[in-house]
Amino acid sequence: MKKEKTILFDLDGTLIDSTPAILESFKVTLSHFGSEIPSDKSIIQQIGHPLDIMFESIGVTPSKVDEHVARYKEHYRKVSKLGTSLLENAKDAVELASLHATLGVVTTKTGEYSKILLEHLGLMGYFEVLIGREDVIHPKPNPEPINKALSKLQKDKKECWMIGDTCMDIVAATQAGIESVAVTSGYASSNQLEECSSHICENALEAVKLIIKT
Repeated sequence: MKKEKTILFDLDGTLIDSTPAILESFKVTLSHFGSEIPSDKSIIQQIGHPLDIMFESIGVTPSKVDEHVARYKEHYRKVSKLGTSLLENAKDAVELASLHATLGVVTTKTGEYSKILLEHLGLMGYFEVLIGREDVIHPKPNPEPINKALSKLQKDKKECWMIGDTCMDIVAATQAGIESVAVTSGYASSNQLEECSSHICENALEAVKLIIKT
């Protein structure tokens, strides 16, 4: 059966919770370089942004960001599986979506690690494309990652949706000319999401149900 719809998923806060692995990797990295360690809240507020932007936002000198990112990735690789879990209803969301749409992942995480995590969590087989940070010049909220995913899938923008938990996901979708659904299961509040999205659901499963009915 030909699937007319395309659904692109964000990862952190949409399908997975890797907060423990992210926090640990930031703290180990900052300690390694003798950098000041901010509160967990300060780090969590930046999740969804690329790592270089996250490190700059918490006070790392721009000239030292690259070495911080490299050290972070070295540690994250070791703890990512143990420190990551599927969000409630995430597997159900992907399974249901796969019956009605072609699926992809568009994330600011490193694509290499994203694939490893999704394979570990038993979901990678559902996705026909995964666009990570290293695959684009301009990450979300720029539309480049979405456009690249659709190009690889050879899909036009009709009946294409993005599901994400931050306004970066929603703005990227809008700029790419596709529809979107924001979910409150991640790192942005309902009030923040209301500023950028007209479709807001509690989680990815509810978002998929909305898309199927639309």
